[in-house]
Amino acid sequence: MTKTVFRRVLLIVSALAAVAVTIGAQQPPAPSLFKTIPVQGNVYMVPGAGANVAASIGRDGILLVDAGNQQSADRLLTTVKQLATDVLGRTRPFTPCVGIGCERYAFGFSSPSFNAVTQSPQPVKPIRYILNTSAHPEHTGGNGKIRQAGVTYTGGNVTGTITDSGVGAAIVAHDHVANWLQKAGASDDATPTDTYATPNYKLSWFFNGEGVQLFHMPAAHSDADSFVWFRYSDVIVTGEVYNTLTYPVIDVEKGGTIQGVLDGLSQILDVAYAEFRTQGGTGIIPARGRISDVGDVTNYRNMLFIIRDRIKDLKQKGRTLQQVKAARPTLDYDGRWGATSGPWTTDMFIDAVYRTVK
Repeated sequence: MTKTVFRRVLLIVSALAAVAVTIGAQQPPAPSLFKTIPVQGNVYMVPGAGANVAASIGRDGILLVDAGNQQSADRLLTTVKQLATDVLGRTRPFTPCVGIGCERYAFGFSSPSFNAVTQSPQPVKPIRYILNTSAHPEHTGGNGKIRQAGVTYTGGNVTGTITDSGVGAAIVAHDHVANWLQKAGASDDATPTDTYATPNYKLSWFFNGEGVQLFHMPAAHSDADSFVWFRYSDVIVTGEVYNTLTYPVIDVEKGGTIQGVLDGLSQILDVAYAEFRTQGGTGIIPARGRISDVGDVTNYRNMLFIIRDRIKDLKQKGRTLQQVKAARPTLDYDGRWGATSGPWTTDMFIDAVYRTVK
């Protein structure tokens, strides 16, 4: 009798294990998360989803600068939600003390059941804004998916009750971003809900305890570029005008010029502060690559000035584009920023500078 019962139990356990394996095989694996890097204050950088994405996490919710590319949207969304949970879900012990001097006192209440209620994590607040720095697909590809996962608050929060007001997060960008996305056939969910056409634009109120400001850089990577400044955290998100991996991408067909890139970098340096000489201070998030400071952007701008002047001089002497490329005006910088393959090469950069230099 004992052996019979044992066999039956073993068969049941084996069957349950087989069912569990089958169910597990049917469920798609959860997407892995992108790495997140704290920058300063409320601002974090999420690399890997196309262009670098910046996220402001705080009491008012989530604000993203750029939305990565389309294929990374789900993974980016999961990463940002987990980041917000990690940042806002920290528990704190309950204390009956209120006011600015409470940290001096160590008393309070504590018990397992009491703490389970009083120290429960804060619920994660929604994505409320996406700020696009350009119309580049690596910055706007995830707009639609991420916007739908967010919420726009208005007076009385009428969104969702008035059919033409729309739902989801607000997308803010320069006018020309909307124009280029519409020409490319982007859906309504992926195009900006709020645009500006002035030299700069401020969000109407503090977000997560600080002012957020966009600055237009005309004729830089394109005619639609902005950089974003988080004023209290002191972080600038540059968009395509600056990166630490290659020469800047200049989209001539969309109005980009080498002079516009140089002017945009100078604008960024006008806003940024160094902590000591040219080091530290304002945190600067490039389109691709590592977090930078004033010194990094200054070196990048100066390098571009030198290359611009070399190509300008050769063009004034009547050299053709092929003759300019043969002269290798970028030779002493190619080891650092040059590329012979990939979406943006040194040849493409020289071509864009030659076409737009005056």
